[in-house]
Amino acid sequence: MAKDPKPVDPDKMSRTAQFVETFKMARRTDSRLVPWLLGSFLLGAAAGFAVFWLLLPTDGVIGVIVTVVSALLLGILLAMIVFGQRAQKAAYAQMEGQPGAAAAALRMLRRGWKTDPVVAFNKQQDIVHRVVGPPGIVLVGEGNPNRLRQLMTNEHRKHERVVADVPIHEVVCGNGEGQVPLPKLVKHIQKLGKAVKPAEMTDILNRLKALDANRSNIPLPKGPVPTSMKGMRQNMRGR
Repeated sequence: MAKDPKPVDPDKMSRTAQFVETFKMARRTDSRLVPWLLGSFLLGAAAGFAVFWLLLPTDGVIGVIVTVVSALLLGILLAMIVFGQRAQKAAYAQMEGQPGAAAAALRMLRRGWKTDPVVAFNKQQDIVHRVVGPPGIVLVGEGNPNRLRQLMTNEHRKHERVVADVPIHEVVCGNGEGQVPLPKLVKHIQKLGKAVKPAEMTDILNRLKALDANRSNIPLPKGPVPTSMKGMRQNMRGR
């Protein structure tokens, strides 16, 4: 019996391969993806053709060619914007409820943020992730809120001992009262304010290394690993 192909690391995939994999993932979850893309392309192209036809001199073949090409580019741009939005929604839907889903979502944070997945967990697979960025330190928990309370309190105290002068925030990812839904997690963290300057990040990260070095070498929690969002993130940024 042939073995299943080994998953390819998105970091090692070409831009085209990342786009194809993102499209396949989104289409499995979003059955209306293709009609939305086709409709947005036609709408963008039609609007672009009308605008450029009125604004540009269309006398001669060159004017017509410029108008048509510009309209097609506008249609492609609008389709890519719609694709990015629906692909992101599909990715969140696919990850919802999986252990480590919050860690995968946190990869959407841009430059200036440092994410450390699974800094603490228990045998029931309640997990705490850590994000360091402009707001300070953000402890992100996912799992049972009652069990997470003690787990996050312990982590808060540990971090407070080594970075007492840095704000420490606690966020629980979930759909319950007082929790932050997975699709809104990144924006919620970004809105926590700015208390740490970029020049202070190095010192904070060095102090956290000392904390992490004293942790027990325990295995990571078992469970499905969410699909990486890095390929989708790069496609959305146009890189």
